[in-house]
Amino acid sequence: MKKNSVRHLTIASLLVAMGIIIPMVMPRITIGPASFTLASHVPLFLAMFFSPGVAVAVSLGTGFGFFLSATPIIALRALSHLLFAVIGAFYLKNHPTIVLSKHKLVLFNGRFQLFNLMIGFIHSAAELAVVSVFYTVGNLPETYYSQGYMYSIFLLMGLGGLIHSLIDYNIAYFVANALSKPFDIPVFSQAKKLERAKVAILPQKTEPQI
Repeated sequence: MKKNSVRHLTIASLLVAMGIIIPMVMPRITIGPASFTLASHVPLFLAMFFSPGVAVAVSLGTGFGFFLSATPIIALRALSHLLFAVIGAFYLKNHPTIVLSKHKLVLFNGRFQLFNLMIGFIHSAAELAVVSVFYTVGNLPETYYSQGYMYSIFLLMGLGGLIHSLIDYNIAYFVANALSKPFDIPVFSQAKKLERAKVAILPQKTEPQI
């Protein structure tokens, strides 16, 4: 148990560091006045495949890290990730086979993509709430107000944030899928174990007697 805790703490620390560094080095897609950094959510999405505890640690670590290195609105948006991270991590823990499709690990997995969409809606709604508060009190750059709330906040931050979330979680799923072969990633390992057990108890086909 102690060894597993140390392992998870180490993984959480690495993912927090990645979560802070990636937005600084990865390319951005700018659709004025909003911008989206490719793979910026991947470390947190990866954390959700380990455990709820790791997901909480990474969401809090990246959130507080941004308070030191970025603006308050960016930091609060990062802290809002705690909501989807906890919900998603507990769901994955209780339904690990969602990462499989027809007993296999595949990228185009309908059940996982439905889960991805659910997480994306929660993710986008939480960030939209944070940005809306800043918009209401007048703490955003003038470009947001000149474009209006529906375009600059609801459409760009809301719909754009949803699409960004869907893309990043697919990247995380692809990375975790690849890493699950040489390394133990709990959700993937548990999914494979449950599928093996299910196959083992299935009735075996026998040849008809003549």
